Amino acid sequence: MSKVKMVTALKKPSSLIHEIRLELVGTWHLFKFSETLQLHMEELLEKKKADQLTLEEVAELDAISELDRIFTHMNAMLAAQYAN
Repeated sequence: MSKVKMVTALKKPSSLIHEIRLELVGTWHLFKFSETLQLHMEELLEKKKADQLTLEEVAELDAISELDRIFTHMNAMLAAQYAN
């Protein structure tokens, strides 16, 4: 008898590096997701609300969310520098 082992591969935030851009917002340059990645994240969040994410999508949303937290921190640091 063989056992089937389910392994969820975690997606690394660095795998999304091609979806990162700098955008001029007013006089500040801020880190942003590409429009494609932003829309995809919104789709995944909608599926999450409906409890319809696959395991692969959960891993993908986790990676995007981690990148979003990093961007939020980096943009806050930039904003603080611009303010001074």
